[in-house]
Amino acid sequence: MDAAVVAGIVIAFVAILTVLRAVRIVPQARAGNVERLGRYYRTLGPGLNFVIPFIDRVRPLLDLREQVVSFKPQPVITEDNLVVDIDTVLYFQVTDPRAAEYEIANFIQGVEQLTVTTLRNVVGGMDLEKTLTSRDMINSQLRGVLDEATGKWGIRVNRVEIKAIDPPKTIKDAMEKQMRAERDKRAAILTAEGQRQSQILTAEGEKQSAILRAEGERTSQILKAQGQSQAIDEVFQAVHRNDPDPKLLAYQYLQVLPQLAQGQGNTMWVIPSEVTSALNTLSRAFTESLPASRVTGADGRHERSAAGSEAVAEAERAAAEAKAAAEDSELGPRQIEARRPALGADGVSNPDPAHAVRPDERP
Repeated sequence: MDAAVVAGIVIAFVAILTVLRAVRIVPQARAGNVERLGRYYRTLGPGLNFVIPFIDRVRPLLDLREQVVSFKPQPVITEDNLVVDIDTVLYFQVTDPRAAEYEIANFIQGVEQLTVTTLRNVVGGMDLEKTLTSRDMINSQLRGVLDEATGKWGIRVNRVEIKAIDPPKTIKDAMEKQMRAERDKRAAILTAEGQRQSQILTAEGEKQSAILRAEGERTSQILKAQGQSQAIDEVFQAVHRNDPDPKLLAYQYLQVLPQLAQGQGNTMWVIPSEVTSALNTLSRAFTESLPASRVTGADGRHERSAAGSEAVAEAERAAAEAKAAAEDSELGPRQIEARRPALGADGVSNPDPAHAVRPDERP
C-alpha cells in the first residue's frame, strides 16, 4: 500500500514536470531557438509553444527590439599624427535569431571590435580639423561598413553616432586660443565696419545739412533782395509821384551831414555840388521877398510866418549839428566852407560834380 502511494506520487510529479517542460510561453518581441537532440530544430515565436520534454532544448530568448550599445572611448590616430579618443553609440536590431545565435558567438563584442577597426580606418585618412567637422561623413561610412559586415550575423545596424571626439589637452588649449583670436578678429572687423558706416552716415548727414542750409540762405537772400528791391521801387515811385522841390532836398542833405561826420576814421569826406546848390536855393527861399499876402506888411516888406520861422530854425539847427560833427571829426567849419563851389554872379554853383577836401588843405 505504501509502495503504491509512493509510485503514484512519483508518476504524478513526473507528469507535472513533463507538462511544464512541454509548454513554453514566449513574450512579445522575443524569440527562442529550439534544439532537438543537440541540433537546431526551429525558432519559437511569441505566444504559447509546445516542445517535447527531455528531447527538445530551448536556448535563451533573444530580444528582437532595437538595442542601444555605448562603447568605451577608443584611441584613434589621425592623418596628422594626433591621438584622439572617440566615443561611439551603436543602434542595432536582431533580424534573424538563428544567425545571431549560431553565426557568431557574441555579436555585441563582434560589433564593438568591428566599429573600432572601421573607425580607425576612416579617421586615419583625415586630419584633426576634418575629423572634428566631418561627423556625418564618418557616421555614414561606419554604418555602411557595419551593416554589410553584420548582415550575415542576423543583425541590422540602424545608426552609428559619434558621441564625443576628445583631442589632447594641449591641442584643446591651442584650439581655444585660435578660436579666441578668430573671435577677436571678427569683433575688430565688425567694430571698424561700424565706425566706417557711422562716419559715412555722419558725413552724408553733414553734407545734406550744409546743402539745405545753403539753399535756405540763398532763398533768404533772394527774398531779402526782392524785398529791398520792392521797397526801393516803392520809395522811388513815391518820391517821383510827390515831385519834391529843391528846398526839401536841401533839408534832407542837412540832416545827413551829421551822420557822415560820426565815423571815427573819417579824415576826408566828399560833399556833392548839389548840396551847395540846394543850400543856396534854401537860403534864397527864406531871404527873397514873397508875394503880398495877409502876412505881408503895408509897406510891401515880407513878414515871416510862424511856419517859415520854424523851418529856418530847423535848418539852422541842422547846420549847427553838421558843424559840430565836423569839428569832432577833426574837420573845421572853414574846411566845410571850402568844399562849397564858387558861386557865379547868377548864383549858380561850380559845374564840378564834387569837391574832395583833405585834412591838410587850408582855406
